[in-house]
Amino acid sequence: MLKRLQGRPWTCPQCIRQQQRASRRCLVTSSNARGSAATAAAVSDDYHPASNASTSINHDDRTLRQIFDSPSFWKDFSAKNKYHHGGRSAGLFQNRYLTRPEGFQVFADVTLQKCKRIVARVLAYESVEDYKKAAKDLDRLSDLLCRVIDLSDFVRSVHPDPRVQAAANEAYGTMFEYMNVLNTTTGLNDQLKRASKMPEVYSTWSEEEKTVAAILEKDFSKSAIDLAENERQAFVDISNEIVQVGTDFVDNMAAASPYLKLESTRLNGMDPMFVRSMTRWGNTSLPTVGMPATLALRTVEDADTRREIYMANRTSDQQNLHRLEQLLKRRAELAKLSGYESFAHMTLADKMAKTPEAVTSFLEALSADNAPRVKREMQELLELKKSDARSNNFPTDLNAWDRDYYTAQLLSNERSKARAPDFLSAYLSLGTVMQGLSRLFHRLYGLRLVPREPLPGETWNQDVRRLDVIDDNEGHIAVIYCDLFERSGKSPNPAHFTLRCSRRISDEEMQEAAEMSSQTNALFGTAQEAANDGLATHFNPRDGNALYQLPTIALICDFALPPGGQQSNRPTLLTFRELTTLFHEMGHALHSICGRTALQNVSGTRCATDFAELPSVLMENFASAPEVLGLYARHWETDAPLDPERVRERLEIDRRMAGAEIESQVLLGMLDQQYHSSLPLSWTDGEHGASTKLYHNVWNKYSSVPEPAGTSWQGFFGHLFGYGATYYSYLFDRAIAGKVWRDVFQRQRGGAIDPEAGGLFREEMLRWGGGRDGWRCVAGALRDKDGVLAEGGKGAMKDVGRWGVHG
Repeated sequence: MLKRLQGRPWTCPQCIRQQQRASRRCLVTSSNARGSAATAAAVSDDYHPASNASTSINHDDRTLRQIFDSPSFWKDFSAKNKYHHGGRSAGLFQNRYLTRPEGFQVFADVTLQKCKRIVARVLAYESVEDYKKAAKDLDRLSDLLCRVIDLSDFVRSVHPDPRVQAAANEAYGTMFEYMNVLNTTTGLNDQLKRASKMPEVYSTWSEEEKTVAAILEKDFSKSAIDLAENERQAFVDISNEIVQVGTDFVDNMAAASPYLKLESTRLNGMDPMFVRSMTRWGNTSLPTVGMPATLALRTVEDADTRREIYMANRTSDQQNLHRLEQLLKRRAELAKLSGYESFAHMTLADKMAKTPEAVTSFLEALSADNAPRVKREMQELLELKKSDARSNNFPTDLNAWDRDYYTAQLLSNERSKARAPDFLSAYLSLGTVMQGLSRLFHRLYGLRLVPREPLPGETWNQDVRRLDVIDDNEGHIAVIYCDLFERSGKSPNPAHFTLRCSRRISDEEMQEAAEMSSQTNALFGTAQEAANDGLATHFNPRDGNALYQLPTIALICDFALPPGGQQSNRPTLLTFRELTTLFHEMGHALHSICGRTALQNVSGTRCATDFAELPSVLMENFASAPEVLGLYARHWETDAPLDPERVRERLEIDRRMAGAEIESQVLLGMLDQQYHSSLPLSWTDGEHGASTKLYHNVWNKYSSVPEPAGTSWQGFFGHLFGYGATYYSYLFDRAIAGKVWRDVFQRQRGGAIDPEAGGLFREEMLRWGGGRDGWRCVAGALRDKDGVLAEGGKGAMKDVGRWGVHG
């Protein structure tokens, strides 16, 4: 398809758990504390690890911390351009069309005319010289669609003004409808195929052009463009049904019984005040899903009561199970119609895994590597159960309803030996963390995060900070909009959005832009501005000083404001989980920043799904590395450095039951593969229980703790809709990231800030975006360019599984 829809940003299982946990929470320099808070405030911004940075760089570094930690400083800083352009709006993201809500439709209409000219040109190709332009022309067509769709989709979800939301939504609809027309325009597919089959054309294409052509051909194929008219209509009908049924499945996830009626005395061990809030006349109405049930499974002393709660908590509503089975069967039918053995085969064809068999080999190898750790963990829980004087329920066996209860006891014992959980936060103000990220990026990659005063109307909220990414050698290479503070109505989920991709702007586009700028002087002062709608551009020294549109990124988090809000003198302090989340999202941003390709279809995070999480998962390791903590982690009042030993203690607690967590993800990955095999083709529409039988088959084969008969938890597995057949990706990228961390960044002392390691990772992995096979990227970073990894396939997948997920 010409627009590679990515839907909602991937929310990995770890991020979801971090959000749930967060919602429940009611060059190392040694120095002594520097006296009073007042004294520290005067000197803390001047602290720098050993550095020969210029005065201007030091100024940017201090400013970066202050714009996030000091509301008064940010107020003054952001007001500097208040009267720029006479106070007139510069447009959202400096997009000159978007100075008012009506501008969204103008933006869409102008873009639509550009698209139609490209389509007409492609359909009229006749000569070899014409066909040589096919990959670039279709990539630009895709980019134009993305310019409107990606930006409008983001704005309609985050902008506080309903008029702007509505306008963005209308522009989104206009372009989305046109995209669907293009995806069924057989002439475009025919011309692309002709170009790819002409040796005199194909031989002149760059590797990026060849990759993009292959991507677009596959996407056209997946939209059934090669099928006969009646089959194509069946494809559209089934696809529409999948979207509707899948959405209904996610929206209606519920337990078969929403409440359990229990005598309050059966809930001994649970917080009595919490129990009282759910109790009337001695009887407690306990919701069977959500926080109350989770808390009960962790704290209720009576095993029989826990068993009753566990069964209710993992038994899904029967009607929603029917929706799930309908979804899975329709997906299998869609794959068969498209000529694939199964939906998994169809989905994985352009991923690193390639086949379901390869995914299974990875998950089985990982399960084998993880088995000894899970066995040790389960034995510890069983020993706790044996020593529990209250337990007379199968004392020699660990039941499914025992695991959460004894895990909570084990972790409680561990945490009681450690410091208070919020101890680390005092060393992790948001400003110092952002400062630390910039210092880390500068040491590894020669990149800095430089604050820029926003122009009037450039951002969607006054709390949004703009950062320019500056490369020591290449200059300005990206723009990041940071929307990191909580506010009413804002989504709590952390996310990374690419609002505009990297792409080379051709001479033809500049000529077109020059004509446009002469006709619309009120909007654009120069052709360079007009070529990118007013957004940032830069001449790329790595590509003969060609003009590039710069990656434009939005980072969304929901960090709590300090007591007193923006008027407080205390900065926003992050928990360790929030720190890890910010590093994770910055890993995605780094991929978008460094994946500065000439074609947008392979820019940054536009790569195989099972490669996309690798840079972000790897970045989590840097959050706790001692040499990285030494770059920034200092007490917000005293300026004392954080002892890395305290972080190590915290990590040990967090990883205490890592084996069980990995096993849980392996189970879900296996279930996902089974559900998207050809098996659902044999299910009849009126049949009930097929998905439950498959669920228990997977658990009986791979789980260390037996699942009791009668449960049907698969009805709560919402990721089956959004990430069907690719749920293994997060574990896969964790395994690769762990190997890269150990072999690249931990080969020597201080490796986490070693420029040589950073240069290797940037050159072999980050800079390619999706323009290079993921296996070649991994093999290059691990210095195994001629081995099994570079070839990919089932053997490489199995090797990655053997690496395991550690740490």
